[in-house]
Amino acid sequence: MLRMAVRSSATTPTGTPQPQPGRRERKKIQTRQAIRRAAYRLFEEQGYDTTPVDQIAAAADVSPSTVFRYFPAKEDIVLTDEYDAVLENGIRARPADEPVIESVRQVSVEALRAMSAEERGELVQRVRLIHEVPAVRGRTAEHTARDAAMLTAVLAERSGRPADDLQLRVISAAILAALQEALLHWGESGRTGVPEESVHRALEVLERGLTL
Repeated sequence: MLRMAVRSSATTPTGTPQPQPGRRERKKIQTRQAIRRAAYRLFEEQGYDTTPVDQIAAAADVSPSTVFRYFPAKEDIVLTDEYDAVLENGIRARPADEPVIESVRQVSVEALRAMSAEERGELVQRVRLIHEVPAVRGRTAEHTARDAAMLTAVLAERSGRPADDLQLRVISAAILAALQEALLHWGESGRTGVPEESVHRALEVLERGLTL
């Protein structure tokens, strides 16, 4: 779920500019954005279940096959964006001796603060669709499993533990669950405050050892 909330930074942690995508990649990004924005507009106007993929394609001025080339399932239009690698790259860029929860906190909060008004509006829609649409909620579990495997691999690199270490898997699953619940809670509570505050509160629960 955090992937849905983060965007890339224009610079690396050392302050040097990140390599910019080439013309081909920029065109892919523009196509994905056009499809996603058309879908969100239609979902808002007529509902998720009553919006077919061919209608989304027409609104984005692409073919249905193009939509499925970028988004294998309709649910992925909601759950996938061009910033999928930001969490992984962000954690790898943090100091190796930094507690993992602090690394995740810094990456996620910084990314949330950097979101534009349009991106924050998309986040609101995503949270609402995850909450209201069973198909999207079910697909979220598949994405979370993939993210957990990614986070476990990063933690294995940092700690020198094997990639299948049970403790790393538990830590990864707990962190991602906390982030997901933070954003869902923010959305379900009427979006009072900012999502960064919910992320802080959720990660504090893990830091203090799941005690009440």
